[in-house]
Amino acid sequence: MSQTLLETRGLTKRYGGLLVTDQVDLDIRPGELHAIIGPNGAGKTTLINQLSGELRADSGVIRFQGGDVGTLGIAQRARRGLLRSYQITAVFEEFTVRENVMLAAHGARRHGFSFLRSLLGQPDLAVIARKVIDEVGLAAIDGTLVGELAYGQRRQLELAMALAAEPRFLLLDEPMAGMSGQESAAVVALLQRLKGRYGILLVEHDMEAVFALADRITVLVYGRVMFCGTPEEIRRHPEVKAIYLGEEE
Repeated sequence: MSQTLLETRGLTKRYGGLLVTDQVDLDIRPGELHAIIGPNGAGKTTLINQLSGELRADSGVIRFQGGDVGTLGIAQRARRGLLRSYQITAVFEEFTVRENVMLAAHGARRHGFSFLRSLLGQPDLAVIARKVIDEVGLAAIDGTLVGELAYGQRRQLELAMALAAEPRFLLLDEPMAGMSGQESAAVVALLQRLKGRYGILLVEHDMEAVFALADRITVLVYGRVMFCGTPEEIRRHPEVKAIYLGEEE
């Protein structure tokens, strides 16, 4: 267990007779970037929903830092350091980049939100916000209203808000979806810098990014784990190579 940060055993979710995740076993090590790939309908988003607490598993175990978190809600898991970055950015458009990040930092530490004027007077939150905003490459626009940001900048802000909560583990659901090539390259570079500092589970359609970033890759097919291995092992696997690579949903 000391070598495993996030672990699932027999994780299963069904809707009537349809098994969406089927006895999924994962073990993700501290500092590892672990990618999940698979064809359309493989159950990738359902798996992330189960890990984040948005969807309760029908059976199976989720352990984080050695403790069972399967019965905990989203907020409780987040406070333990298990955070999800959303496919659709969840930000406050009427606030600036800096204010959004400070709100995220405050919510993670104080278990609630204060009035913005009071929040902005807290120097510890300002230090945290400045650090993560610089890290994700948004320092030049930290005073810009979120409603004025380009799509790629919003995705970078979403990552900054997750980092402001000082996670131990990040669940990243298609962080490069809808980005230009230049924006995707910036996110890949950011994730390369984050590797080793956090455990990361990445679901992503951009296979070039997956193979550039992942330490290990799990292939999910019809809700079941088909294979888990290094990028090179995945490339050599005959079934993955012939059928599934490049067919991400």
